[in-house]
Amino acid sequence: MLFLLSKEVPLIMLKGLQYISSFTVNCGLCRFSVIQAILSKNNYIRRNWGRFLEDGSPLIQEAQETDCVGAISKMMIVIIIFCLLCLVIGFNIIFPRFPTPGLRIILNTTQEPEQLNEKTILRQINNEDSRLKFSARLNVQTKTSWGAPIMWEKMFDNRDYDQLHIKLKSSVALTVFAVGRYLDVYLKNFLTSAEQHFMLGLPVKYYVFTDTPEKVPSIDLAPQRSMKVIQVEKHSRWQDISMMRMKEISEIIESEIRHSFQYVFCFDVDQEFKGRFGSEALGDSVALLHAHYYNLPKHRFTYDRNPKSKAFMYTGDFYYHAAIFGGFWKNVKNITDECLENIMEDKRNGVEALWHDESHLNKYFWLHKPTKLLSPEYCWDRTLPAQDIKIIRLTWAEKYYAELRDH
Repeated sequence: MLFLLSKEVPLIMLKGLQYISSFTVNCGLCRFSVIQAILSKNNYIRRNWGRFLEDGSPLIQEAQETDCVGAISKMMIVIIIFCLLCLVIGFNIIFPRFPTPGLRIILNTTQEPEQLNEKTILRQINNEDSRLKFSARLNVQTKTSWGAPIMWEKMFDNRDYDQLHIKLKSSVALTVFAVGRYLDVYLKNFLTSAEQHFMLGLPVKYYVFTDTPEKVPSIDLAPQRSMKVIQVEKHSRWQDISMMRMKEISEIIESEIRHSFQYVFCFDVDQEFKGRFGSEALGDSVALLHAHYYNLPKHRFTYDRNPKSKAFMYTGDFYYHAAIFGGFWKNVKNITDECLENIMEDKRNGVEALWHDESHLNKYFWLHKPTKLLSPEYCWDRTLPAQDIKIIRLTWAEKYYAELRDH
């Protein structure tokens, strides 16, 4: 979308450049005839030249009285400055580098939001991310070496992201697994708190995977929010649980989510929302920094260092927490498909990754860099010192090991 003023700016700049060229060519004459030569090429100025002289312009009087280079030079400077100002103002109007919230230019398109393709949407999100205040948090890392933002409180204005995603008609699918006693202990608090804090203002659908659908609690859902319960098998071994989780997420994305939602976020159920978990978290590929490792040196990260495992990593960029990951549905499906394939190959080889699906997720994000990282604010352990944490958006729920023992 171009502003009307942008149509006039090129004409102004061309006319100004014409004047400058005329003065430059004829400046060696050092006579008043230079002005007359210019006037002869511009009817408007010629018609008004008499009135201009009658007004007693000091520059014209000086040129007439002294007939010297000084007056001509002053007029040249005035015209050059004027043309440069027009050039700068025109360029900034047409190509704003830092547009204000009230002067939004959402690319150069007349498409409706639902018709925008993935590249167009991501470009707009990246444009929003580029305005993040990376220097607002000097005590923590706010950007990765490959340029992805790490989202911390005070770096962004909630309203900017909310307005953008409402305009884009963004929609989010949330997947959560509540199998065995985890349903009884955690699911109700998870869903209730999500209704209070997760992606408010956007369409959201909860996909609850459980072995006992009849026990899923009834939750009052806001408009544009819904829930679907999907029955799955109960497994006792972590490797089988990890395989089941990745397989089920991939299948529901392929069969349903891809046709109705742009984004997918995958959560562990033993968590509780405490503050805004909003549209600023949406991105192409989103990973979460683990609260226990975000401020530790890399040699202390608990990667799987068994060379026989597909999750093997000697080193990496960060240590990511598998409790949350998300992004565009296409990328989340790629994550789950690749992790599932690697888990199955490990199983065939009699190998099990150190931290199961989390180890494989870290390997994936090392090979395929996430485009946005969530700080530990988005999944905090309250037992840790919180000197860097300005707000807790999601917290680890207390572990009731006695009640979970049968799982």
